[in-house]
This record gives sequence, C-alpha cells and structure tokens, in this order.
Amino acid sequence: MRHHVVFLERDSIKAQVRRPSFEHTYEEYAHTAFDQIVPRLRQATVAIINKVQLSDALLGELPRLKMVAITATGYDGIDIAACRSRGIAVSNIRNYAVHTVAEHVFALVLALRRNLLAYRQEIEQGAWQKSEQFCLFTHRITELSGSTMGIVGEGAIGQGTAAIARGFGMRVLFAYHPSPKRKEVVLTPFDEVLAESDILSLHCPLSPATRDLIGINELRRMKRSALLINTARGGLVDEAALVQALNEGLIAGAGCDVLTVEPPTNGNPLLAVRRPNFILTPHIAWASDEAMQVLANQLIDNIEAWVAGKPQNLVT
Repeated sequence: MRHHVVFLERDSIKAQVRRPSFEHTYEEYAHTAFDQIVPRLRQATVAIINKVQLSDALLGELPRLKMVAITATGYDGIDIAACRSRGIAVSNIRNYAVHTVAEHVFALVLALRRNLLAYRQEIEQGAWQKSEQFCLFTHRITELSGSTMGIVGEGAIGQGTAAIARGFGMRVLFAYHPSPKRKEVVLTPFDEVLAESDILSLHCPLSPATRDLIGINELRRMKRSALLINTARGGLVDEAALVQALNEGLIAGAGCDVLTVEPPTNGNPLLAVRRPNFILTPHIAWASDEAMQVLANQLIDNIEAWVAGKPQNLVT
C-alpha cells in the first residue's frame, strides 16, 4: 500500500523531521484551522497532528485514514473510542520531555521560593539603589532542602521531577490514584499530599477523572505557605479558583505553563493576574531543543514501526 502522509501542524515542532523510509507521498502545513482538517486529510492514510481535534464526526469523513501520529504525549483532543471502532491506529510520544519539563518545574519553583520577580521589580523601582545597606530584606527567601514536594503522576516526568527534588534534599510524596503505573512507587493518599506538600506539582494526563482536580476545596486544604506548579494540562486546575486562592492568600504562589484553552485568544482569568508570586509561561516546559529533536525522531519511528507491522507507542 502506498501511503499518503499529511502533517497538519508542522510549525508546532521546531526540529528536523525526517521523511519516512517507506514508499509514500507527503504534504505538510504550517497550521491547520478547523474547517481545513477534512479537506487536507481527505486522501491521507497517515495524519500527523499536535493539537488538532479529531471527533467521531470528522473521522467519519475520512474513510482512507488508517493512522494518527500525535506529536505529543497527551491525546485528550482525539475521540479514541471512535478511532478504535474505525480501526484507526493512534500513536503518541513517550518519555521525551523527562528532563526539560522537570527543569522548568524547578525554574518556576526557585523563582517563586526566592521571590525573584518581586526583587527584580524592586530594583526596577530603585529600592536597592536607595538602600542604607548592601542588600534588601524585603521579601522572604526559603530553601528547598528539608521541604516536601507532592507529585501527582508517577510517570517518567513525575519521576524526573522527583529526582531533582531529592537532589535538593526534599522529601517526595506521590499522590495515590487508581491504576498506578509503577508498582514499586509508594503512593500517599491525595488529601495527605495536599496537606503536607510545600510544593505540589502536577504531572498527570487530563481526563474526565482529573479535570478540575485542583479546585477551591483542594486549595483550601493546602498549606498557606505552599506553591502549586502545573506544567501538565490546563484543565487540571480550576483557573477561577486559583485566582481566588492567590487573592485570598490561601497558598503562597503558583507557576503555570498551561491554560485550559490555548492560545488564550478569548482571554483567561490567569492572564489578568499581576502578582510577583504568580508566574505564567506559554506552554514551553516541553520545548527544549534536545527534547523536540527526540520527539521528532520518535514520531517518524512510530509511523515506520506501524507500517512495518510492528507498532509501538499505540494508544489504540
């Protein structure tokens, strides 16, 4: 079978993407709007996507489609049951962002625990320049050593985050959830993790069970000195509740790399937060040069393995 491969969101990957080794035709597009999905995929047997959403209705208009290769780990935008019923294979990318996401977590943590944004703001306002001594003591700085990091999700990225935390001398708690991935990991009841964590970092997929995992009730159960870090999926956190928690001082601060809707073209309550104890970055935790090249290589490996009859990293 001669395959027709169509890449709908080429500009979402800043890396070299080699062409598959099997016989095929190929098209790629920088971006793809909703009304362009079906026309561009009508002849495709293999679709490469990132954030494009594929519903049952759309899939019904693509009878030639045999495989969807996702350039990410998450696949919440695809109707997996519909793919399964139609015999469409779906592959995702795994274990490629172990270092880059964990490093971004600690970039946020260190900036917040050491109040870097607040001190930078004071320098810009001339406070240090007017100081009567060589330094300023206007904001607290607290060490990570001896504190507790709670992690939701014990997969590769959660484990990578835990490794760095232990390097700082932190105690690590993994939150309990149904169907844990690793039998060797000791899991702690979720409420206990909320209550004991000085830093709570989210590393689980978005699903109906995890949507709004962190709402106002969970935020109230956290320490007032705690930080919330979300580099996973925006829907894991009730964003309005997080704004309320920051305004009321229910937690000490938060760092987010993800929002419920991306890009936030119609606004988002977190975009309006102007506080030195809140950092928002534009979904870049995963995007180191090294991680993106690993992703690009694995993407084509997944497609080639499926065509060769030896599929890997299948979701369906």
